[in-house]
Amino acid sequence: MSKCKEEKTGYVRTGSQWKDKIINFFETADAWGVFIMGSTFVLMIGSAYLIYILKGDITQFNLERRSSLLGLIFMSIGTGLLLFKASFFILTLYRFFKYRPIRSVSDVELPSCTIIVPAYNEGKQVWNTLLSLAESDYPLEKLQLLAVDDGSGDDTWHWIQKAKERLGDALMVHKQPRNMGKRHALYHGFKTGKGEIFVTVDSDSEVNRDTLRNLVSPFVTNKSCGAVAGNIRVLNKKKAILPKMLDVSFVLSFEFVRSAESTFNSVLCTPGALAAYRRDAVFGCLEEWINQTFMGQPSDIGEDRAMTNMILKQGYHVLFQRNALAFTNVPEKYKGLYKMFIRWGRSNVRENIEMSKYVFKNFRKESKLGTRLLFLSQFLEIVMSYPFLIFMLFFIIIHPLLFLSSTLVSILILTTFPVIFYARRYTFFESFWAYSYSILYTFGLFWITPYAIATANKRGWLTRSLPA
Repeated sequence: MSKCKEEKTGYVRTGSQWKDKIINFFETADAWGVFIMGSTFVLMIGSAYLIYILKGDITQFNLERRSSLLGLIFMSIGTGLLLFKASFFILTLYRFFKYRPIRSVSDVELPSCTIIVPAYNEGKQVWNTLLSLAESDYPLEKLQLLAVDDGSGDDTWHWIQKAKERLGDALMVHKQPRNMGKRHALYHGFKTGKGEIFVTVDSDSEVNRDTLRNLVSPFVTNKSCGAVAGNIRVLNKKKAILPKMLDVSFVLSFEFVRSAESTFNSVLCTPGALAAYRRDAVFGCLEEWINQTFMGQPSDIGEDRAMTNMILKQGYHVLFQRNALAFTNVPEKYKGLYKMFIRWGRSNVRENIEMSKYVFKNFRKESKLGTRLLFLSQFLEIVMSYPFLIFMLFFIIIHPLLFLSSTLVSILILTTFPVIFYARRYTFFESFWAYSYSILYTFGLFWITPYAIATANKRGWLTRSLPA
C-alpha cells in the first residue's frame, strides 16, 4: 500500500515538475518569440489570400486613382521613387559584394590609441565594458583607456573606481562636476587623450579581443582615412523580444548597408557604440563640433553623426570594419525603443540639412558620386515621410481591409531579403525576426520620422534616466 502511495506521489511530483517547466517556458522571451513569429506568418499568409480575394477591388482602386489628376500625380511620383529605390538597392547589393574588411596590421604598425568611454547612469555594466577593453589584444604601451563619468546619479562612479582598482595605471578616470551630456564627456576625452587614434565606446558595450586592432588598422593602410565605424550587434538579445528583432535589423544596417557605404569611402554615421577617429581629423573640427547648434539651441544629441559629417566635409574617407565587433545593450520595451528612434531621427534630420550644404561642392578630390547618392537616398526618405503618411491615412479610411492586406503582403515580399541575408550569415531561425520587426516598424513606429522632423529642434537624450 505504501509502495503504491510512494509511486503515486512520485508521479505527481514528476507531473508537477513538467507543469512548472511548461509554465516557465511560456514566461520566457523565447516562448513569446515563437508565438509572435507564428502570428506574423499567419497574418502575412492570410493577407496574401485576402489579396487574391480582393483582386477585383485592387483593380478598381487603381483605376480610381488613375482617373484622378491628383491620384495620377501621386502614383507617378511613387513609381519614380520606387524605381530609384530599386536601382539604389541593386547598386548597394553590387557594392556589398565588392566590400572586404581590412585585416589587422602587425603590432609594430599599430598606432597609439586612446579609448574614451563616456558613462551616465550605467551602473555595473560600465565595469564589464572597461574590462572587455582592457583585455584587448593590443600592445599595452600603445593603449590609453579613459573612463568619463558624466555626473551619474547612480553607482556608475563606484564601478568606474572598482575598475580603476583592478586595472591600475592602465585606466584613467574622470568625473564631470555635473551632467553635461555625452558630447562634453567625449570632448574631455579628446582634449585629454594622447593617442594618434581616438576610439569611442559606449558604456553599455563590450568588445572582442581583436576588435580594437581590427578597428584601427584602416588608418595604417589608408592615409586618407579619417574615421572608422565598428560592427554593432545586440548584447541583450536573449533577455527580451525587441532586442532579438533589433539584432536582425542591426546586421542588415551594418553588415550590408555600411559595407556598401564603405566602398564609397563614405559611411554616413560612425556609431557611438564603437567608432575610431584620426586625431588630426577630430581636431580639424573639434571646436565646431562642441559648439554646434541647431535653430539657435546647443546640439546635445547626434554627436556621432555630427562628427562623421564634419570629418567627411574635410575630405577624409570614412570606412566600416565588419571584423571589428562590439555588442551593445538596446531597449527591451517599446517606450525605450521609440525614444531611441526619435533621438536618431532628429539627428538624421539635422545632419542631412548640414550635409546638403557641402555634399554637392568640391569637398573631396576623388569621386563624390557615391556620397551624393547615399545622401539623396536618405534625403528622399525624410522628404517623402509626410506625403506617404497622408497617403497611408487616406488609404486606411477609403479601403482599410485592402490597406492591411496589401501592406502585410508587401512586408512578406520586401523583408525576405533581410531574412535571407541574416540566415546566410548567422542562424536560420533567428532570421525570421526580420518579419516581426518589419510589422512592428510599419504599424508601431511609422510616426517616428514625421515626428522627428516636426520636433527636430528639441533637445534631450530621452533615455538614460534613473529608474523610478
